[in-house]
Amino acid sequence: MSKNRDRGFWAAAEKHLIRYGGAFEPAIIERAAGSFVYDADARPILDFTSGQMSALLGHAHPKIVAAVNRQAETVAHLFSGMLSRPVVELAERLAGLAPGLDRVLLLSTGAESNEAAIRMAKLVTGKHEIVAFSKSWHGMTAAAASATYSAGRKGYGPAAVGSLAIPAPNSFRPRFKHADGSLDWRTELDDAFNLIDSQSTGNLAAFVAEPILSSGGMLELPEGYLAALKQKCCEREMLLILDEAQTGIGRTGNMFAFQRDGVTPDILTLSKTIGAGLPLSAVMTTPEIEETAHDRGFLFYTTHVSDPLPAAVGLAVLDVVEEEGLVNRACVLGDRLFACLSDLKQRYACIGDVRGRGLMLGVEIVRECSDGEPDHELGARIAEEAFRRGLSMNIVKLPATGGVFRIAPPLTISEEELDLGVRIMSDAFDAVLSATGRLAGAAAG
Repeated sequence: MSKNRDRGFWAAAEKHLIRYGGAFEPAIIERAAGSFVYDADARPILDFTSGQMSALLGHAHPKIVAAVNRQAETVAHLFSGMLSRPVVELAERLAGLAPGLDRVLLLSTGAESNEAAIRMAKLVTGKHEIVAFSKSWHGMTAAAASATYSAGRKGYGPAAVGSLAIPAPNSFRPRFKHADGSLDWRTELDDAFNLIDSQSTGNLAAFVAEPILSSGGMLELPEGYLAALKQKCCEREMLLILDEAQTGIGRTGNMFAFQRDGVTPDILTLSKTIGAGLPLSAVMTTPEIEETAHDRGFLFYTTHVSDPLPAAVGLAVLDVVEEEGLVNRACVLGDRLFACLSDLKQRYACIGDVRGRGLMLGVEIVRECSDGEPDHELGARIAEEAFRRGLSMNIVKLPATGGVFRIAPPLTISEEELDLGVRIMSDAFDAVLSATGRLAGAAAG
């Protein structure tokens, strides 16, 4: 009998764990290495979403393991008022990668970094209104949760005063269209800010955005959008905060996603990828903003601010990304994966769209013979079948954006592993569509 069916394990999990969203996968994970995790039966499962979109270098990369061991033997944690060499060195390295954003605060999680960024923006501008996209996800702490619109807003009482939202641009389902049916994002952005201006009390502090809205369904900001958004912010004397939790450190084919557009934010937040699976996040900003914040008494004093161990891990991550040429690799393998997924789209009519950049791609499952309506149930069944066959794909199950596979494998994944993932996907599609009597009509052309 499968060791994954250990009744004692699952009984203890059911009895003692607080459930925090969604169902657990039907496997007990014992270890992980490279692009795979291994369950209690030693079955390899290809990790197509890098854990929680975080294991940028795969699992148990030897240089990350060495960095953890080496730093743990010297100093892992300090009083928050003390500094160590890894902290200052990582700040210096990050500043060199994002010219202009020379001041760095090292924290633990993405929500924490967004919380600090929003707090800083409010203090520096003297205003309190925060604008975000309607399908955003910025974290589960107070201000970050108030700027999160894709899920988790009902039942928790009032959000922060001054929380405002605009529609996220969606090229697959455009709200405003050109004559050829393509997304007219400029008109949409103008319309959105007209609504913001009518709702604002004159206290617009910041706009917080993801370059690719992951939980929103892998929606990428079109080229030119970021520059136009920055201009909207400048006109209103509000700051632009970019949340690059998932897009940062090379995943999109640039070190940071904003660099494709040549637009530098006022505040940049990093997490997930900078720690390669370990809890590390960062807030980066300009000297001018940091000086103003400091003069006004900026306070974000946490237990694990400036901890040396995660900072040492961050340095090792940057070393590996540089030494192994992983930014360029994300471009090359991303093109290969996009082409393979596009081929699947031609084969299966239930794939409505393939989108994204680098090794951060989305595959949207839609109802056949519909106007691109999401098919949440079919997507969930395909994900379950793929997992049974040894492939972990994270599917967005949120009501507003369900049915989108988020595919973000480690940047260290091999071409053979990438092709294996696509084959398992194809087999899962065939199995589910065959079982539902839809395989015969699955081909799109």
